[in-house]
Amino acid sequence: MTYPDNNGYFGTFGGMFVPETLVNALTELEEAYNYFLHNDTMQNQLNELLHHYAGRPTPLYFAQRLSKQTGIQLYFKREDLLHTGAHKLNNTLGQGLLTQFMGKKRIIAETGAGQHGVATATVAALLGLECTIYMGQIDIERQMPNVKRMKLLGAEVIPVTSGSQTLKDAINEALRDWVRNVKTTHYLLGSVTGPHPFPAIVRDFQKVIGSETKQQFQTLYGTLPDYCVACVGGGSNAAGFFYNFIGSTVKCIGVEAAGKGLFPGGHCASLTLGTPGILHGSLSYLLQTSDGQIMDVYSISAGLDYPGVGPEHSFWKESNAVHYVTCTDEQALKACITLTQTEGIIPALESSHALGYVLCNSQKFNGSNVIINLSGRGDKDLDTILKEVKL
Repeated sequence: MTYPDNNGYFGTFGGMFVPETLVNALTELEEAYNYFLHNDTMQNQLNELLHHYAGRPTPLYFAQRLSKQTGIQLYFKREDLLHTGAHKLNNTLGQGLLTQFMGKKRIIAETGAGQHGVATATVAALLGLECTIYMGQIDIERQMPNVKRMKLLGAEVIPVTSGSQTLKDAINEALRDWVRNVKTTHYLLGSVTGPHPFPAIVRDFQKVIGSETKQQFQTLYGTLPDYCVACVGGGSNAAGFFYNFIGSTVKCIGVEAAGKGLFPGGHCASLTLGTPGILHGSLSYLLQTSDGQIMDVYSISAGLDYPGVGPEHSFWKESNAVHYVTCTDEQALKACITLTQTEGIIPALESSHALGYVLCNSQKFNGSNVIINLSGRGDKDLDTILKEVKL
Protein backbone atom coordinates (compact mmCIF):
# COMPACT_ATOMS: atom_id res chain seq x y z
CA MET A 1 0.00 0.00 0.00
CA THR A 2 1.11 3.53 -0.75
CA TYR A 3 1.16 5.83 2.27
CA PRO A 4 -0.46 8.00 3.34
CA ASP A 5 -3.94 6.61 2.68
CA ASN A 6 -6.79 8.76 1.39
CA ASN A 7 -7.44 10.09 4.89
CA GLY A 8 -3.84 11.11 5.43
CA TYR A 9 -2.76 8.24 7.67
CA PHE A 10 0.47 6.26 7.75
CA GLY A 11 -0.93 3.17 9.45
CA THR A 12 -2.46 4.65 12.61
CA PHE A 13 -0.43 7.89 12.49
CA GLY A 14 -1.12 11.19 10.75
CA GLY A 15 -4.54 12.63 10.00
CA MET A 16 -5.87 16.19 10.02
CA PHE A 17 -6.57 17.60 13.49
CA VAL A 18 -7.12 21.29 12.75
CA PRO A 19 -9.66 24.10 13.29
CA GLU A 20 -12.52 24.11 10.80
CA THR A 21 -11.17 27.33 9.30
CA LEU A 22 -8.15 25.42 7.93
CA VAL A 23 -9.96 22.40 6.46
CA ASN A 24 -10.75 24.12 3.16
CA ALA A 25 -7.18 25.43 2.85
CA LEU A 26 -5.75 21.93 3.40
CA THR A 27 -8.21 20.45 0.89
CA GLU A 28 -7.23 23.13 -1.63
CA LEU A 29 -3.55 22.41 -0.98
CA GLU A 30 -4.03 18.66 -1.50
CA GLU A 31 -5.88 19.21 -4.78
CA ALA A 32 -3.23 21.66 -6.02
CA TYR A 33 -0.45 19.31 -5.03
CA ASN A 34 -2.04 16.32 -6.78
CA TYR A 35 -2.29 18.42 -9.95
CA PHE A 36 1.29 19.64 -9.55
CA LEU A 37 2.60 16.11 -8.98
CA HIS A 38 1.21 14.84 -12.29
CA ASN A 39 1.72 17.94 -14.44
CA ASP A 40 4.76 17.59 -16.69
CA THR A 41 5.20 21.32 -17.19
CA MET A 42 5.30 22.07 -13.46
CA GLN A 43 7.55 19.10 -12.72
CA ASN A 44 9.95 20.25 -15.43
CA GLN A 45 9.96 23.75 -13.95
CA LEU A 46 10.81 22.36 -10.51
CA ASN A 47 13.53 20.10 -11.90
CA GLU A 48 15.07 22.99 -13.82
CA LEU A 49 15.23 25.06 -10.63
CA LEU A 50 16.65 22.17 -8.62
CA HIS A 51 19.41 21.70 -11.18
CA HIS A 52 20.30 25.20 -12.37
CA TYR A 53 19.38 27.24 -9.29
CA ALA A 54 19.77 24.91 -6.30
CA GLY A 55 22.71 22.88 -7.63
CA ARG A 56 21.40 19.34 -7.80
CA PRO A 57 22.55 16.62 -7.91
CA THR A 58 24.63 17.04 -4.77
CA PRO A 59 27.77 14.88 -4.52
CA LEU A 60 28.15 11.57 -2.72
CA TYR A 61 31.54 11.96 -1.05
CA PHE A 62 33.78 9.15 0.23
CA ALA A 63 35.57 10.33 3.40
CA GLN A 64 38.92 8.63 2.84
CA ARG A 65 40.83 9.81 5.92
CA LEU A 66 37.95 9.35 8.34
CA SER A 67 37.23 5.92 6.90
CA LYS A 68 40.81 4.88 7.47
CA GLN A 69 40.68 6.11 11.08
CA THR A 70 37.42 4.37 11.94
CA GLY A 71 37.50 1.16 9.90
CA ILE A 72 34.14 2.14 8.38
CA GLN A 73 33.59 2.92 4.70
CA LEU A 74 32.07 6.37 5.33
CA TYR A 75 30.20 8.33 2.68
CA PHE A 76 28.42 11.68 2.99
CA LYS A 77 25.48 12.86 0.91
CA ARG A 78 26.49 16.50 0.57
CA GLU A 79 23.23 18.42 1.07
CA ASP A 80 25.40 21.07 2.75
CA LEU A 81 26.54 22.03 -0.77
CA LEU A 82 22.99 22.84 -1.92
CA HIS A 83 22.24 26.54 -2.41
CA THR A 84 21.42 28.13 1.00
CA GLY A 85 23.48 25.42 2.73
CA ALA A 86 20.95 22.72 3.58
CA HIS A 87 18.36 20.29 2.24
CA LYS A 88 15.52 22.71 3.02
CA LEU A 89 15.57 24.32 -0.43
CA ASN A 90 14.27 21.11 -2.06
CA ASN A 91 10.97 21.60 -0.26
CA THR A 92 10.69 25.39 -0.39
CA LEU A 93 11.16 25.47 -4.17
CA GLY A 94 8.36 22.95 -4.59
CA GLN A 95 5.96 24.65 -2.20
CA GLY A 96 6.86 28.07 -3.60
CA LEU A 97 5.72 26.95 -7.05
CA LEU A 98 2.57 25.50 -5.45
CA THR A 99 1.90 28.88 -3.84
CA GLN A 100 2.05 30.57 -7.23
CA PHE A 101 -0.23 27.94 -8.75
CA MET A 102 -2.82 28.55 -6.01
CA GLY A 103 -2.72 32.28 -6.77
CA LYS A 104 -1.49 33.31 -3.32
CA LYS A 105 0.96 36.18 -2.90
CA ARG A 106 2.26 35.60 0.63
CA ILE A 107 4.07 32.76 2.37
CA ILE A 108 4.72 32.23 6.06
CA ALA A 109 7.02 29.73 7.70
CA GLU A 110 8.43 28.60 11.01
CA THR A 111 12.10 27.98 11.60
CA GLY A 112 14.34 26.65 14.39
CA ALA A 113 17.92 26.49 13.14
CA GLY A 114 17.05 29.13 10.55
CA GLN A 115 17.85 27.00 7.50
CA HIS A 116 14.20 26.57 6.56
CA GLY A 117 13.66 30.27 7.14
CA VAL A 118 16.56 31.14 4.84
CA ALA A 119 15.33 28.71 2.17
CA THR A 120 11.81 30.13 2.40
CA ALA A 121 13.04 33.72 2.19
CA THR A 122 15.23 32.73 -0.77
CA VAL A 123 12.30 31.27 -2.69
CA ALA A 124 10.14 34.28 -1.82
CA ALA A 125 12.77 36.57 -3.33
CA LEU A 126 13.09 34.32 -6.39
CA LEU A 127 9.34 34.16 -7.04
CA GLY A 128 8.34 37.65 -5.88
CA LEU A 129 6.30 36.58 -2.85
CA GLU A 130 5.75 38.40 0.44
CA CYS A 131 7.40 36.46 3.26
CA THR A 132 7.02 36.30 7.05
CA ILE A 133 9.13 33.98 9.21
CA TYR A 134 8.30 33.04 12.81
CA MET A 135 11.28 32.13 14.98
CA GLY A 136 11.64 31.55 18.73
CA GLN A 137 13.58 34.25 20.56
CA ILE A 138 16.08 31.73 21.92
CA ASP A 139 16.69 30.38 18.42
CA ILE A 140 17.12 33.92 17.09
CA GLU A 141 19.88 34.53 19.61
CA ARG A 142 21.78 31.32 18.83
CA GLN A 143 21.22 31.42 15.05
CA MET A 144 21.81 35.13 14.34
CA PRO A 145 23.72 34.60 11.06
CA ASN A 146 20.62 33.01 9.52
CA VAL A 147 18.37 35.74 10.92
CA LYS A 148 20.51 38.33 9.13
CA ARG A 149 20.33 36.33 5.91
CA MET A 150 16.53 36.17 6.08
CA LYS A 151 16.25 39.91 6.59
CA LEU A 152 18.70 40.64 3.78
CA LEU A 153 16.56 38.47 1.49
CA GLY A 154 13.57 40.69 2.29
CA ALA A 155 11.68 38.55 4.80
CA GLU A 156 10.04 39.83 7.96
CA VAL A 157 11.34 37.85 10.95
CA ILE A 158 8.95 37.84 13.91
CA PRO A 159 10.40 36.79 17.29
CA VAL A 160 8.26 34.38 19.33
CA THR A 161 8.56 34.99 23.07
CA SER A 162 5.88 32.59 24.33
CA GLY A 163 6.46 29.15 25.81
CA SER A 164 9.95 27.73 25.36
CA GLN A 165 10.71 30.36 22.67
CA THR A 166 11.89 27.66 20.26
CA LEU A 167 10.58 25.75 17.22
CA LYS A 168 7.37 24.40 18.80
CA ASP A 169 6.22 27.90 19.67
CA ALA A 170 7.22 29.29 16.27
CA ILE A 171 4.93 26.69 14.66
CA ASN A 172 2.10 27.72 16.99
CA GLU A 173 2.41 31.35 15.91
CA ALA A 174 2.65 30.45 12.22
CA LEU A 175 -0.54 28.41 12.51
CA ARG A 176 -2.33 31.34 14.18
CA ASP A 177 -1.24 33.61 11.32
CA TRP A 178 -2.48 31.09 8.76
CA VAL A 179 -5.90 30.89 10.44
CA ARG A 180 -6.20 34.70 10.20
CA ASN A 181 -4.95 35.02 6.62
CA VAL A 182 -5.76 31.70 5.01
CA LYS A 183 -7.30 33.18 1.83
CA THR A 184 -4.17 35.08 0.81
CA THR A 185 -1.39 33.12 2.52
CA HIS A 186 0.24 29.71 2.16
CA TYR A 187 1.92 28.17 5.18
CA LEU A 188 5.16 26.72 3.84
CA LEU A 189 5.70 24.05 6.48
CA GLY A 190 9.33 22.98 6.74
CA SER A 191 9.18 19.39 7.97
CA VAL A 192 7.23 16.14 7.55
CA THR A 193 5.02 17.15 10.48
CA GLY A 194 1.65 18.88 10.65
CA PRO A 195 -1.76 17.92 9.28
CA HIS A 196 -2.34 16.02 6.04
CA PRO A 197 -1.23 16.63 3.29
CA PHE A 198 1.96 18.32 4.61
CA PRO A 199 3.83 15.14 5.73
CA ALA A 200 3.47 13.62 2.25
CA ILE A 201 4.19 16.86 0.37
CA VAL A 202 7.41 17.62 2.25
CA ARG A 203 8.58 14.01 2.06
CA ASP A 204 7.98 13.93 -1.69
CA PHE A 205 9.94 17.13 -2.28
CA GLN A 206 12.81 15.70 -0.18
CA LYS A 207 12.79 12.24 -1.84
CA VAL A 208 15.32 13.55 -4.34
CA ILE A 209 18.00 13.09 -1.65
CA GLY A 210 17.57 9.33 -1.34
CA SER A 211 16.84 8.85 -5.04
CA GLU A 212 20.13 10.49 -6.00
CA THR A 213 22.04 8.65 -3.28
CA LYS A 214 20.75 5.27 -4.40
CA GLN A 215 21.62 5.94 -8.04
CA GLN A 216 25.06 7.37 -7.19
CA PHE A 217 26.07 4.44 -5.00
CA GLN A 218 24.79 1.85 -7.47
CA THR A 219 26.65 3.58 -10.29
CA LEU A 220 29.88 3.38 -8.27
CA TYR A 221 29.56 -0.14 -6.90
CA GLY A 222 26.60 -1.87 -8.55
CA THR A 223 25.00 -2.57 -5.17
CA LEU A 224 23.33 -0.87 -2.21
CA PRO A 225 25.05 0.45 0.92
CA ASP A 226 24.79 -1.42 4.20
CA TYR A 227 23.51 1.53 6.24
CA CYS A 228 21.90 4.94 5.71
CA VAL A 229 22.02 7.24 8.74
CA ALA A 230 20.38 10.64 9.26
CA CYS A 231 19.45 12.96 12.12
CA VAL A 232 15.77 13.24 13.08
CA GLY A 233 14.03 16.28 14.55
CA GLY A 234 10.75 16.80 12.73
CA GLY A 235 12.32 14.43 10.26
CA SER A 236 12.29 15.88 6.72
CA ASN A 237 15.90 15.18 5.75
CA ALA A 238 15.66 11.63 7.10
CA ALA A 239 12.31 10.95 5.41
CA GLY A 240 13.64 12.10 2.06
CA PHE A 241 16.86 10.15 2.54
CA PHE A 242 15.29 6.89 3.75
CA TYR A 243 12.21 6.70 1.52
CA ASN A 244 13.84 5.04 -1.51
CA PHE A 245 15.61 2.50 0.71
CA ILE A 246 12.59 1.35 2.76
CA GLY A 247 11.94 -2.34 2.16
CA SER A 248 15.40 -2.97 0.72
CA THR A 249 18.42 -4.65 2.31
CA VAL A 250 19.68 -1.26 3.55
CA LYS A 251 19.43 -0.67 7.30
CA CYS A 252 18.12 2.84 7.93
CA ILE A 253 18.99 4.52 11.25
CA GLY A 254 17.42 7.75 12.47
CA VAL A 255 19.35 9.62 15.18
CA GLU A 256 17.48 11.80 17.66
CA ALA A 257 18.94 14.42 19.99
CA ALA A 258 19.63 13.12 23.50
CA GLY A 259 20.68 16.62 24.59
CA LYS A 260 22.37 16.56 27.97
CA GLY A 261 20.83 13.20 28.86
CA LEU A 262 17.70 11.09 28.64
CA PHE A 263 15.80 12.68 31.50
CA PRO A 264 12.65 14.88 31.32
CA GLY A 265 13.47 18.18 29.62
CA GLY A 266 16.98 17.05 28.74
CA HIS A 267 16.42 15.68 25.24
CA CYS A 268 14.28 15.65 22.07
CA ALA A 269 13.98 11.88 21.65
CA SER A 270 10.28 11.62 20.71
CA LEU A 271 10.56 8.25 19.00
CA THR A 272 12.90 6.76 21.60
CA LEU A 273 11.04 7.85 24.74
CA GLY A 274 7.78 9.44 23.57
CA THR A 275 4.20 8.21 23.34
CA PRO A 276 1.52 8.71 20.65
CA GLY A 277 -0.39 11.97 20.85
CA ILE A 278 -1.61 14.92 18.80
CA LEU A 279 0.61 17.92 18.12
CA HIS A 280 0.34 20.57 15.40
CA GLY A 281 -2.43 18.81 13.53
CA SER A 282 -1.34 15.18 13.37
CA LEU A 283 -1.12 12.03 15.49
CA SER A 284 2.45 10.90 16.06
CA TYR A 285 4.98 10.09 18.75
CA LEU A 286 5.71 13.07 20.99
CA LEU A 287 7.11 13.97 24.37
CA GLN A 288 4.24 14.57 26.78
CA THR A 289 3.41 14.24 30.44
CA SER A 290 1.07 11.58 31.81
CA ASP A 291 -1.82 14.06 31.55
CA GLY A 292 -1.04 14.96 27.94
CA GLN A 293 0.86 18.23 28.36
CA ILE A 294 3.69 18.83 25.88
CA MET A 295 7.05 18.59 27.63
CA ASP A 296 9.84 21.14 27.44
CA VAL A 297 12.71 19.73 25.40
CA TYR A 298 16.34 20.61 24.82
CA SER A 299 19.08 20.14 22.25
CA ILE A 300 22.21 22.10 21.51
CA SER A 301 20.99 21.91 17.90
CA ALA A 302 18.12 24.32 17.23
CA GLY A 303 16.91 22.26 14.27
CA LEU A 304 16.34 19.19 16.46
CA ASP A 305 14.76 21.11 19.36
CA TYR A 306 11.19 19.82 18.84
CA PRO A 307 8.98 17.59 21.06
CA GLY A 308 7.38 15.65 18.20
CA VAL A 309 8.20 13.95 14.90
CA GLY A 310 6.57 13.34 11.53
CA PRO A 311 3.88 10.63 11.46
CA GLU A 312 5.62 8.55 8.80
CA HIS A 313 8.60 8.16 11.12
CA SER A 314 6.22 6.87 13.80
CA PHE A 315 4.85 4.40 11.26
CA TRP A 316 8.37 3.31 10.30
CA LYS A 317 9.24 2.86 13.98
CA GLU A 318 6.26 0.59 14.69
CA SER A 319 6.75 -1.40 11.48
CA ASN A 320 10.50 -1.79 12.19
CA ALA A 321 11.36 -0.24 8.83
CA VAL A 322 13.76 2.22 10.51
CA HIS A 323 15.75 1.89 13.74
CA TYR A 324 15.77 5.03 15.91
CA VAL A 325 18.59 5.85 18.35
CA THR A 326 20.04 8.88 20.16
CA CYS A 327 23.18 11.00 20.32
CA THR A 328 24.10 13.48 23.07
CA ASP A 329 25.26 17.09 22.68
CA GLU A 330 28.77 16.09 23.70
CA GLN A 331 28.94 13.27 21.16
CA ALA A 332 27.61 15.51 18.38
CA LEU A 333 30.11 18.28 19.17
CA LYS A 334 32.99 15.80 19.16
CA ALA A 335 31.84 14.41 15.81
CA CYS A 336 31.56 17.93 14.39
CA ILE A 337 35.16 18.73 15.31
CA THR A 338 36.37 15.35 14.08
CA LEU A 339 34.82 15.76 10.62
CA THR A 340 35.99 19.36 10.38
CA GLN A 341 39.61 18.59 11.23
CA THR A 342 39.81 15.28 9.35
CA GLU A 343 37.99 16.04 6.09
CA GLY A 344 37.78 19.85 6.03
CA ILE A 345 33.96 19.80 6.17
CA ILE A 346 32.16 21.80 8.88
CA PRO A 347 28.80 20.04 9.41
CA ALA A 348 25.67 21.49 10.98
CA LEU A 349 25.10 20.37 14.56
CA GLU A 350 21.97 18.56 13.35
CA SER A 351 23.98 16.39 10.94
CA SER A 352 26.69 15.96 13.58
CA HIS A 353 24.24 13.88 15.62
CA ALA A 354 24.08 11.27 12.84
CA LEU A 355 27.86 11.14 12.59
CA GLY A 356 28.21 11.16 16.38
CA TYR A 357 26.13 8.01 16.71
CA VAL A 358 28.19 6.22 14.05
CA LEU A 359 31.53 7.22 15.58
CA CYS A 360 30.43 6.21 19.09
CA ASN A 361 29.34 2.81 17.80
CA SER A 362 32.16 2.21 15.32
CA GLN A 363 32.46 -1.50 16.15
CA LYS A 364 28.86 -2.01 15.03
CA PHE A 365 29.68 -0.53 11.62
CA ASN A 366 33.23 -1.90 11.19
CA GLY A 367 33.88 -2.79 7.54
CA SER A 368 30.41 -1.65 6.42
CA ASN A 369 29.45 0.88 3.77
CA VAL A 370 27.70 3.68 5.68
CA ILE A 371 26.14 6.75 4.06
CA ILE A 372 25.39 9.69 6.35
CA ASN A 373 23.09 12.45 5.13
CA LEU A 374 25.04 15.66 5.71
CA SER A 375 21.84 17.69 5.80
CA GLY A 376 23.41 21.12 6.31
CA ARG A 377 26.59 23.10 6.77
CA GLY A 378 27.81 24.37 10.11
CA ASP A 379 28.38 28.08 9.50
CA LYS A 380 25.23 28.92 11.43
CA ASP A 381 26.47 26.98 14.46
CA LEU A 382 29.97 28.43 14.81
CA ASP A 383 29.14 30.62 17.82
CA THR A 384 27.52 27.69 19.63
CA ILE A 385 30.38 25.32 18.78
CA LEU A 386 33.09 27.76 19.88
CA LYS A 387 31.30 28.39 23.20
CA GLU A 388 31.33 24.67 23.95
CA VAL A 389 34.67 23.54 22.54
CA LYS A 390 38.12 24.83 23.41
CA LEU A 391 40.36 24.94 20.35
